[in-house]
Amino acid sequence: RSSQQGADGGDGSPSSAAAETPSSEDFSLSLLDTNLPAEAETELRSFIAKRLTKGALFEGMGNVASVGLSIPEYKVGCYYCRFQQENFLEMATLESDINAPEYVVCFLGGSEKEDTFRLELDKYIQSLKINLDLEQKSLETCVSPYLRSWFENAICPIQRVVQLFQEKLAFLLHAALSYTPVEVKNADERTEKDISRFLAAASLQGLVQEGTMTSLCIAMTEEQHKSIIIDCSGPQPQLHNAGSNRFCEDWMHAFVNGAEGGNPFLFRQILENFKLKAIQDINNLKRFIRQAEMNHYALFKCYMFLKNCGSGDILLKIVKVEHAEMPEARNVVTVLEEFMRE
Repeated sequence: RSSQQGADGGDGSPSSAAAETPSSEDFSLSLLDTNLPAEAETELRSFIAKRLTKGALFEGMGNVASVGLSIPEYKVGCYYCRFQQENFLEMATLESDINAPEYVVCFLGGSEKEDTFRLELDKYIQSLKINLDLEQKSLETCVSPYLRSWFENAICPIQRVVQLFQEKLAFLLHAALSYTPVEVKNADERTEKDISRFLAAASLQGLVQEGTMTSLCIAMTEEQHKSIIIDCSGPQPQLHNAGSNRFCEDWMHAFVNGAEGGNPFLFRQILENFKLKAIQDINNLKRFIRQAEMNHYALFKCYMFLKNCGSGDILLKIVKVEHAEMPEARNVVTVLEEFMRE
């Protein structure tokens, strides 16, 4: 309803706009920062205005869409997110007549594959929202550089880890699947953050039961000798106490082979496929265990599956934790453990 500030847009860029009442047409958008050509910026602003008019932007939740712009790519993937400045939200609860500006940030890439990084970009915006101070001085020194480094900071960590670890990536994948604690030593801040993000992205968090995850974390932390040390003092990381299996080694090759193209979105897709296959294997094993409670032949099938899937060591740990309170299933798991040890 009043001409508020907005913020930024671009090709691997930022583009933000302000809107007071997104569900009505009675708002104005003003440009805060962009690295898009003028014509493309106007087209992007028109696209965002239509979304705002429809009430299609929810505070703090990013969306990804394909947008036609007058730049060589014709159609580009656009991640966009509406938010309010954190301190304005607090003031608005105290004084209801405060007219807090709202912003829309847009990040543009080559395709709609930004969707695979939606959670990372949401976190990136959250950090911006907390630290945002849109005085001109702060805009030039802090906000603009932060927005312009979105691709490097939010999209590329997985690719950088693959390039750094190469064949040793199998150990990281194994640590992520088995919830083994990892300590990083002698690394710069970016490398340490990249490794941490890779482990979080490769873990089955949110895909297996919350209780299972907690119990696994506790079990693996108690086995102190299994804590992995990654020493980054040399040109190639050195890993101590690290474990691997055939499953992780096979997927490591998929990552290393994908490195030739150098596409960070491809690495993310491989990582999602890796987790999907792990979840399928866990569900298959659980089904076999249910059958094995009443059928010795099914018990043998369980054993053969564990032996051939390439990830028997991890799957057995996961089902052991999940079936701890179920006597029949627990007995099956105990027998399987004995067979696998032999």
